[in-house]
Amino acid sequence: MRKIICITTYPPRECGIATFAQDLIRAILSKFGESYSIKICAVESDTEKQTCTEDVEYVLDTSDISAYATLTRQLNENSEVKMVLVQHEFGLYAAQEEAFLQMLQQLLKPVILVFHTVLAQPSPALYRSVGRMMATCANLVVMTQNSREILLRDYQADGDKITVIPHGTHLVSFRDKSKLKDFYQLSGRRVLSTFGLLSPGKSIETTLDALPAIVKTNPSVIFLIIGKTHPGVLKVEGEKYRNLLEAKIKELHLEEHVLFINQYLELPVLLEYLQLTDVYLFTSSDPNQAVSGTFVYALSCGCPIIATPIPHALELLSDDSGIIFDFKNSEQLSEAANHLLADEKLRTQMKLVGLQKTAATAWENVAIAYASLFQKTGRGGRGTDLLSASHRHLPYPAHEPPVGNYPVFERKSSGQFHRLYIG
Repeated sequence: MRKIICITTYPPRECGIATFAQDLIRAILSKFGESYSIKICAVESDTEKQTCTEDVEYVLDTSDISAYATLTRQLNENSEVKMVLVQHEFGLYAAQEEAFLQMLQQLLKPVILVFHTVLAQPSPALYRSVGRMMATCANLVVMTQNSREILLRDYQADGDKITVIPHGTHLVSFRDKSKLKDFYQLSGRRVLSTFGLLSPGKSIETTLDALPAIVKTNPSVIFLIIGKTHPGVLKVEGEKYRNLLEAKIKELHLEEHVLFINQYLELPVLLEYLQLTDVYLFTSSDPNQAVSGTFVYALSCGCPIIATPIPHALELLSDDSGIIFDFKNSEQLSEAANHLLADEKLRTQMKLVGLQKTAATAWENVAIAYASLFQKTGRGGRGTDLLSASHRHLPYPAHEPPVGNYPVFERKSSGQFHRLYIG
């Protein structure tokens, strides 16, 4: 059995990468637990510490320069560790960036690095930093074709090292929308929703500014804002952003049309809220946000989606499976929402197209892609775009099928129950 150490944030830390890592590792172990043992190196800092779970074997305090050298030595000396999987977001290692880069260079085990963000048009310093990461890692993973193209174009990356593996989605056991609305006391309402850890980058105010025009045409509309404030934001500025939103709601007289669900929802409950949603709104104002876990969760629940043009949305909604609107353009958002709410046939069509796309990106299939990459890395091979060849009509082209005779999973209940923290 091959042992892999995954360097990542991890629950109970509340962030999108922690949730991603937990979902990914559970999926891999569920299918390939006899072949791989995956343990966690939990990424912490002097302001972000939490109780470790039994999955955590190492801890990396990213604010402590000596911690990187210590971890490097521990991993190099542990003969059981055959590979290192690193979840990378620039902010995670910014406090001691040089120490992080030196750790990658000095690790004697093959390293697979997963880029959660790829920034276009880099500064000279960023170009050098990413170049060092790419040079020292055996393989790289990105989640969109756009991210791969940026690495090739702006960083002169070695294309043979890059593997495109999309963000995973949960297989959903669907329930009747009207019964769900009854259960959550939303009967008779047209439901708009968004979810995730709350921060100014979500640009929720864009929806609030659009709501008066939406309510004028659709008086029964209610907008659900699902999720607590991001812990990092809460530590720096408290509930300033939520208070700003509440003030705007009062200013626009929208009290009867907006509902805060200020809690972390268990996965089954979150999926039910998404299934009762008539239109999902993704309003991020960050053009550099390569991927959104919230976005793909909504798509996997059959939500028609209106989204700002981040690369992930542009790829997944490229064939009229959703509507794109400009960043912070409330007028475009209200027009799109009214258009969708008035056209049930179009909403149904978007739902079916979205479900077709996410079927191939179920966590079980993502696990197959990672297992294939582990095999390639273990024998010194390079990655490629890994999705079943039977899904080439999807937005993630497949140039090579997964290694082994593995099925592409049908949609069914995943049976997974765990807390969800999506950034």
